[in-house]
Amino acid sequence: MRRTRMIKLYDFPQSPHCQKVRLALSEKDLSYEKVLVDLTKNEQKTPEFLRLNPYGKVPVLIDDEEVIYDSTIINEYLEDEYPHPPLLPAQSGERARVRMFEDFADNSFTAQGNLLVAELRKPAEQVDRERVQRYRADLLRVLEFLERQLEGKEYIARTFSLADLAFVPRLLMLPTLGVEIPARLRNVLAWSERLKQRPSVKQLQQELASA
Repeated sequence: MRRTRMIKLYDFPQSPHCQKVRLALSEKDLSYEKVLVDLTKNEQKTPEFLRLNPYGKVPVLIDDEEVIYDSTIINEYLEDEYPHPPLLPAQSGERARVRMFEDFADNSFTAQGNLLVAELRKPAEQVDRERVQRYRADLLRVLEFLERQLEGKEYIARTFSLADLAFVPRLLMLPTLGVEIPARLRNVLAWSERLKQRPSVKQLQQELASA
């Protein structure tokens, strides 16, 4: 790990948004201290935590005196402060593409995954099977869109970036959610396997397995 200023991450291990930040920290080889915020105990709503983030959400990152919340803003901050290795392309058009796809990942892939997780965690007799099928279909539609976007590319913006990183947390959970990437989505399958070979993603998989 590279020596840096003191970085502290307020984290809940199962949160995909926290995982997104942990992936960025790992990609940049930054050492940091984790502070557990137990969402099951509503610790994110305590007065102490609300002083860090008035929205009462994780993650929150503290870098010396700087307090930053929201996973997308945190990762952009890390890119600004610790630019090597870069997770944003040099060209403005490609940077815009990364930001659009990161937003798309958060709002169309992670969000639908979260709804599916919440539904599947209900007692069996309370699970709405129609909702489950609808959420799974929504996730597959995102993958079909990505199939077209990945044509001729190894990564969304040609090189690995914050856009790819944003999809990883829920990509790793697809088997648990009962979603299989269809064989016809060859670009997505190759991209997914490529992501899983990255040390940062392997580390996240190990963390999830031991959680």
